[in-house]
Amino acid sequence: MKAINYEQLRAAVRNQGHRFFETGDYNLNLVGVRAQDRHANTFNDALYAAFQTQGQPHLFCWAATTDPGLYWREHLANPAGAAIVKPGQYPGVWALGKHQGKYDALVQRGPITVFRDKDRNAQLDAQGETETGHFGINCHRATLQGTSQQVDRWSAGCQVIADSADFDVLMALCRKAAGLYGNRFTYTLLDETEVSR
Repeated sequence: MKAINYEQLRAAVRNQGHRFFETGDYNLNLVGVRAQDRHANTFNDALYAAFQTQGQPHLFCWAATTDPGLYWREHLANPAGAAIVKPGQYPGVWALGKHQGKYDALVQRGPITVFRDKDRNAQLDAQGETETGHFGINCHRATLQGTSQQVDRWSAGCQVIADSADFDVLMALCRKAAGLYGNRFTYTLLDETEVSR
């Protein structure tokens, strides 16, 4: 997936009719972009953090997955099917908390909409019927240290950053933003086709 700049990300978010925050320092826009490859079990998606400080735009981009790993596509954690977040904007969906009670992450606090893929194969079926609710769709890291190459069990639907150091940067930004605006974060998920280059 090709990298995009701040202006391209802002345009892509707004073109889908979503809000893009630019008032105040560290007012974070957390944006996932899902790659077109629907077979991948790799961190082939991107998670962006876009914000301004003193009127200057900043953009971080991290390798991530917005899809469940192959393990959870084949071994369903929910009989309705593996959870695949539907592209859209989810206001205040995350808050700083503990992922599985273990370490600091962004945990689901608001409703989110998912597709359910229940055919137990490698192909992601991100279409058809949806379900909206609280499913534990968090944003967390993969491995404790270093970078993970395969998604496998790291995501059953969560938005997961491949590199632990990248995730630490995200957490630092979120703590800064929470101190200014409160402990709730909006997440926007775009399809790669919705982002112009």
